[in-house]
Amino acid sequence: MADKKATTFFRDRLTLICPCHFGLESVLKREIQDLGYEVSRVEDGKVSFEGDWEAVCYANVFLRTAERVLVEAGTFHAETFEDLFQGTKAIAWERFLPRDAKFWVAKATSVRSKLFSPRDIQSIMKKAMVERMRQAYHLTQFPETGCPFPLRVTIMKDEVTVGIDTTGVSLHKRGYRLLTAKAPISETLASALILLTPWKKDRILVDPFCGSGTFPIEAAMIAANIAPGMNREFLAEQWEHLIPKRSWYDVADDANSRIDDQIETDIQGYDIDGEIVKAARENARNAGVDHLIHFQRRPVSELNHPKKYGFVITNPPYGERLEEKKELPALYREIGQAFSRLDSWSEYIITSYDQAERYIGRKADKNRKIYNGMIKTYFYQYIGPKPPAGNSSRRRSFA
Repeated sequence: MADKKATTFFRDRLTLICPCHFGLESVLKREIQDLGYEVSRVEDGKVSFEGDWEAVCYANVFLRTAERVLVEAGTFHAETFEDLFQGTKAIAWERFLPRDAKFWVAKATSVRSKLFSPRDIQSIMKKAMVERMRQAYHLTQFPETGCPFPLRVTIMKDEVTVGIDTTGVSLHKRGYRLLTAKAPISETLASALILLTPWKKDRILVDPFCGSGTFPIEAAMIAANIAPGMNREFLAEQWEHLIPKRSWYDVADDANSRIDDQIETDIQGYDIDGEIVKAARENARNAGVDHLIHFQRRPVSELNHPKKYGFVITNPPYGERLEEKKELPALYREIGQAFSRLDSWSEYIITSYDQAERYIGRKADKNRKIYNGMIKTYFYQYIGPKPPAGNSSRRRSFA
């Protein structure tokens, strides 16, 4: 029965929703298009595209900048709780959920809408789903002992979008970062910022505030074409009535076949804390890219490189605590002095410190506002000259 249903529904046309960091939707859009899917909608903090159940596998395994992958179960208008109940009940839940499914509204968000209480939204939608499932499966009670189906609901200007989460633990949890520094940047955000720059695998990349190594590791994974979701599990792997197990194996095989980790790279990570540098090396080993990165204990005041046309991509301290904020002017002056020694390089900095340009001593060529969780940050972009044709700057040098 399960196999037959999987065969029937596997090629269904679906709308998939991928949340991402605010301000980085264009990067995720390009990723989705590069996978061969048609983007149908770009909104603040999410990108939607058309696909089938196989696309659920590909999106979870391959997308570097999405936070998770949702299957759009339905959309409708709701200004009252009765509207919400009837709209939820009208969705064909039996198309997705087996009779023993465990289902609940894991998260409800309301923006500029008449319905605004997350708890009430969650409760009413659960009741409506139970009512629909009772009618569809002719049951009075549900054991909810089967596969989990958490829902994520957004109400924007009274328009309800209901998504079924296929991912589970957020996609930024690649599985390699077992040891972290204080205030680490997320893997998805680091990848998105790298992809926002013109950096390519044959160019030098240095992170002088590498912390647990996220920027260098994500860069190395991009360079070696290692899919970010290869070494973790996803919630939808349990949904064998919708996605045959073979599909996950096929996508994993495809991801494996694309890897080229014998490339030559010049990716470096520095940090002033020796213990943090050790943690970064361990994380790189877990990601399978330690041979592609050189980590070293080194303060930003000693940042230098004999080669031209490299990239600095980094996440220096923000100074969120009052006592740390006092140290920021001196730190950002050091960053500015280091940049002046790399006059043919491009430098990219993400920070919430709004005086960064002042103390670096130079106005950024571009400044992009990005939300890192609830923190408003600025992605300062100092764009250096392009290398002349035929220039090679990829040979290692750690001088």
